[in-house]
Amino acid sequence: MSAGTEASTDPAGRRVLSAALFASAPAEVLDFLLPLWAGSTLGAGASAVGALIAFEAVLSLIVRPLAGELADRFDQRRVAAAGAGLYALSFAGYALADSLVVAFVTAGLGGAGGALFWVALRAWTGQRAQNGDGTSAYGTLLSAEGQGAFVGYLVAFSLLERGGYPLLFWLGSAACAMAMASLLRGPRQERARAATGRGERWGAAERRLLPLMVVSAVTAAAEAGLWMLLLLRMQADLGLSPNEIALVFTPGFVVFVLLPAHAHHLTDRLGRTPAMVASFAASALFAAGLAVLSTPPAIAVLWTVAAACFAAQIPVEQATVAAASGGRIGRAMGLYESARLAGVVVGPLVMGLLYEEAGWAAACGAAAATSVVGALVVPYAVRTLGLAEERKKPEPPTGGVGEDRKDIGIDMGSDTDTDMDMSEREAARQPSAETVPGPKAHARKERRDWYVHTAAFALGQLILWALDSSWLVWQITDGGVPDDQRGPLVWAGRIWLTIWVIDTIWSWSYTVWPREKKPKSSS
Repeated sequence: MSAGTEASTDPAGRRVLSAALFASAPAEVLDFLLPLWAGSTLGAGASAVGALIAFEAVLSLIVRPLAGELADRFDQRRVAAAGAGLYALSFAGYALADSLVVAFVTAGLGGAGGALFWVALRAWTGQRAQNGDGTSAYGTLLSAEGQGAFVGYLVAFSLLERGGYPLLFWLGSAACAMAMASLLRGPRQERARAATGRGERWGAAERRLLPLMVVSAVTAAAEAGLWMLLLLRMQADLGLSPNEIALVFTPGFVVFVLLPAHAHHLTDRLGRTPAMVASFAASALFAAGLAVLSTPPAIAVLWTVAAACFAAQIPVEQATVAAASGGRIGRAMGLYESARLAGVVVGPLVMGLLYEEAGWAAACGAAAATSVVGALVVPYAVRTLGLAEERKKPEPPTGGVGEDRKDIGIDMGSDTDTDMDMSEREAARQPSAETVPGPKAHARKERRDWYVHTAAFALGQLILWALDSSWLVWQITDGGVPDDQRGPLVWAGRIWLTIWVIDTIWSWSYTVWPREKKPKSSS
């Protein structure tokens, strides 16, 4: 069983994924709402809004190394729970804030909470995946984050005009409190403090990680800057409304939500270096394409391809950092998160200045060149880590006539074969139940996942129905959606219905047609 599947089936893993979903929903939406809220509710100008956003980002950047140290020394789930608690206080503060002073204090709580929460959660994921498939585990976590963001934006666009900012902030606080409660459930995990010799090993690991961190920071800066400029260009030059911009990015966002949990099937076979090189190359094509193609359909196609590459690249990067951490996964994740956040903070400023001085094509060319440099440098960065370049291949069928007896622990040239107990020999020939779940166990897991997906789908349809935006309800009651009711929410509900139908057919096919999940190679 892959680490990602294990994380989604054992109780601790399910609680961590639930926490990631609950916390990412309001956290992602806040990035979109914070400038709008500060300007409209507090009457803050552009400079004050920029200072508020920068304060949160810089404080989060400062706290991330401390968060990594805490994750290495204490129970990572408790550290993440503390971060979720600060997140909850932050959203409550935004709901009550009536001045910029309160807003800055609240932003500080959110920045520190985000650092504690995400660094500890990714350190826990890496710790659990040390003996398994780290790419799969981080892909499953990234998929949960994407699902949370999807739900968060759906709720935000549905309730903002009806309930205003305070309602959304209180809902965000409640979601983060649920994330904290989910992480506090279960027994405390005792962690041994770092030994004296660990510091020397970490110092060497830190030096090895430095080239990869530089690549991550620089490419994150280019991506964040180009993303900001693309939004501005679509609004100012193409005249698109916020809802129309959301529709352009929806296909790529759906890909980014669904793909990470499955991309490891390809990236594990390619290996770390080819997977990251391919992703950087695709990012370069995305940036270069934007320089010559400006229609919304073309942007949607380019963004969908780029989103697929990001969904494959990010788990590979995170798994590589965890593998090269020298046992200090929390500290390594803190360094990685700090590098990317530094790029996200600096990138929009640099790209904005370049755009004002040289224009759109120059900005796209700079982003493409940065990605090309990343593709050229990342092989050296990975080699510096000293990790074996592992590529996974499908296992040959076990138990057949041509089975290699050496693979099951029997040396055909040894006289000790006859000393092996028959039961041990039979057990060695068959895959462990923990490694390959049987048909019935796998069918049960698919049904459990379907129940969760269906509950979320029903809740979403209920919200859409309350807003007169449920495509399904309109089809059942009126046979179609009236022209004056058409909009992005109706369109999103229809896409969600299609995804749910496909998920239903796929999940229940394991009950109608039981079949084993294919074993994964551990090499």
